[in-house]
Amino acid sequence: MQHFKIYNRQDILAITRIRKFETKLGECVQVAEKGKTIEEVLKATNAPFVVLGVPEDIGVKANYGIGGADSAWLPFLRAFLNIQSNDFLQGQEVLILGHFDFYDIITIIENNAGSPDERIEAYRHAVKTIDDEVEHVVKLVAQHGKIPIVIGGGHNNAYPCIKGAAKGLYQAGILPLAQINVINLDAHADYRPAEGRHSGNPFRYAEDDGYLEKYCIVGLHENYLPQNSWMDLVNNPFFDLVTYEDIFLRGKYSFTEAVLHAANFTEGNRCGLELDLDSIESTLSSAVSPAGVSTLQARQYVHMAARETSPAYLHICEGATQLLDGRRSDSTGKLISYLVSDFVKAWENKETVL
Repeated sequence: MQHFKIYNRQDILAITRIRKFETKLGECVQVAEKGKTIEEVLKATNAPFVVLGVPEDIGVKANYGIGGADSAWLPFLRAFLNIQSNDFLQGQEVLILGHFDFYDIITIIENNAGSPDERIEAYRHAVKTIDDEVEHVVKLVAQHGKIPIVIGGGHNNAYPCIKGAAKGLYQAGILPLAQINVINLDAHADYRPAEGRHSGNPFRYAEDDGYLEKYCIVGLHENYLPQNSWMDLVNNPFFDLVTYEDIFLRGKYSFTEAVLHAANFTEGNRCGLELDLDSIESTLSSAVSPAGVSTLQARQYVHMAARETSPAYLHICEGATQLLDGRRSDSTGKLISYLVSDFVKAWENKETVL
């Protein structure tokens, strides 16, 4: 893979803070042996979870958003590897595979685009390259019977996660069709028109291409739902949603009920689990919001969704530690590490759903 860096033990230990009388996840997680291909690594490991990073903000910029979604991967990894290894989470369950580096693409665009419109078109063209490479790795992971945990990056990467997981599970003989369901905790539907690939339309493309069967959104903000997307969503019997206002203002659902409703709606097939960090109140992202779910509720979502579905993958996206407009947050990486550890713990301690 042109843009994918596979990690080895030295890469992991370099950012693991080792202390006497303690054991950190970084000392226990599985990694690739030097010189091995992705396929060889996946065939050799017995870890059920494979973590990979897609630190890019090209898809966000292609959607007229504020760049910075490329900044969360390393802070997440540093926080995750320094979690204590104990009876609750030991570390051997997880393979840290590596991350994508698309810096060369963004450099070419920034140095050669002649106008804002030309830059947007270049970003959208570049997202197709990202799609192809992310899809390939996610497909390999799913094909080998592992669950991908993908840390972004923009929400544009939901499309290659869906496509890659569906194709991998199909090729492994686990699914009769290359098609999966998805639950998305998000302030936005990300179902904008197919005008060119960006972070605002991954689910539109996934449905148009036949890889997305059922789609349910939890916590959608009514203020940021275009009328045309709303009409498309409510007129599709394979789509459902529970708005933020129906949960927290009108009280039609409790938060737990909303997540369980999504799990029931998507049952019967493998399910991709999406969490856009702009759904969490005051969490730094390209669309940071003063209104949203709490960090506790986000953790509950991951826990419940992992237990109540048969996950095809987990995708956590849009978070940032540094936005291009200067805003910073040092807590985003640690928050993502909580969410990933919650997912692994919940999945390991449940009965099989599908």
